[in-house]
Amino acid sequence: MSSAPETEPTDPDTMEVDTVSAEFGGGPSTQEWAVIPKIDETSIDLLNKPPIERFIGILDQLDSKVEKLRKDALMLQEKKDFLAMSMDLLKNNEYLTGLNESEYEEINCYVQRISGRLATVELSVCTVRDRAQEDSLHLVNSLIDEIISSSDAVLSRLRCQQFLNACSTTDTTIYTELDPAMCSDKKFECALLGCTLDDQKTIKKRLQALLDYLIKQTVVH
Repeated sequence: MSSAPETEPTDPDTMEVDTVSAEFGGGPSTQEWAVIPKIDETSIDLLNKPPIERFIGILDQLDSKVEKLRKDALMLQEKKDFLAMSMDLLKNNEYLTGLNESEYEEINCYVQRISGRLATVELSVCTVRDRAQEDSLHLVNSLIDEIISSSDAVLSRLRCQQFLNACSTTDTTIYTELDPAMCSDKKFECALLGCTLDDQKTIKKRLQALLDYLIKQTVVH
């Protein structure tokens, strides 16, 4: 005689929200995708609350989960952007010029294959921007792309530090081998101030990763 399978203990963080749809063998026997709020009727606190407060409590939980989902998606987007930047830096590496034609073709095909696989990962977290903010973000990205495509690692490092200084006037220079009196790039700073706060945070992280790479590259040289 077979015994009934043991059930997993309920996670208190998800106790009141059932996100299992019928297509995956859970939830009600319906073909619709659904997120069904479930009230724990055994909870004395919930029993003592009017229905409106119960629904608001569940919506608060859902709201926090949506916010966490956005943060997780933004983190994945940053990782994707970093990988794409690494591929661009590799494609513009000066050592590639020392390869013979067949070696260069082999590396280029490999780069294209990885870039193609990266392009299959689609992530989208919408940031609300007006037209001026869109234009500012485009200019910022264009200026950073100029650093990435430059063959002069030392100059790229200095410009990247200037851009990073523009991200925060309160931060002290992180890398002591650079001139601590170096001012920020005014053109970049003006464009950066026109971006949304979320974009400014993302740009700063991107520049920090880029500067780390450029410093390592110039030290090797």
